[in-house]
Amino acid sequence: MPTESDFQLARESASLAGKLLMLLRKSASDSDVPSSTLGEIADKESHELLCGLILDVSPDDAILSEEQEDDLKRLDSNRVWIIDPLDGTKEFGETDRSDWAVHVALVEGGIPTVGAVAMPDIGTTFCSNDPSLPLKEITEIRITSSRTRPVPAAQIIADELSGEIILMGSAGAKAMAVVKGDAEIYVHTGGQYEWDSCAPVAVALANGLHASKLDGSPLLYNQRNTYLPELLICRKELADSVLAIFN
Repeated sequence: MPTESDFQLARESASLAGKLLMLLRKSASDSDVPSSTLGEIADKESHELLCGLILDVSPDDAILSEEQEDDLKRLDSNRVWIIDPLDGTKEFGETDRSDWAVHVALVEGGIPTVGAVAMPDIGTTFCSNDPSLPLKEITEIRITSSRTRPVPAAQIIADELSGEIILMGSAGAKAMAVVKGDAEIYVHTGGQYEWDSCAPVAVALANGLHASKLDGSPLLYNQRNTYLPELLICRKELADSVLAIFN
């Protein structure tokens, strides 16, 4: 079971990495650094900061990060931190966009027990031990989907439920839109790995939302194969209707 210090570590490390990224973004805006180069530098520096902070507090824990070679010794660990140092690299490189994030999650027994999603551009870090945000009455169906990788499943849901599609960047930003009540459904198929969804799923579940694969099966983490292409995060009232479309 996670401790209060685990939640604190997730929140503070994600927030500090976010502040670092904001500084890097600002310094790049005052120079002629290409956005692709900025993204590479930001990924690396955020990764190094997060790993240093986590291992300083929890040296015996394992880390799975998008930005380092996978060490399968993590499979023998009871506690694994799954991090995405910069989720939404393309959006980070566009200075007028806020839909990028930092993901930090702790997984125990395949389940994300702690999660923090920092959205530095709006100055907010969502953590899975925060008081749940109040859920608004559903008056419309808004589906967040990838702006760079069109997801047919989103259009299918929109057609079936008379919904509107909202295109966004980072998986964390799309999931937090549902948490905040700015959308009701986030769906993705293809091209995602455990670090893309682990922290967002932890925060979503803590806020009383539904999270699963499109067949309704649970999302398990710290698996040998880290590819996790299917993701559904939505209001619980809509879960049966959405899952019925695909099953």
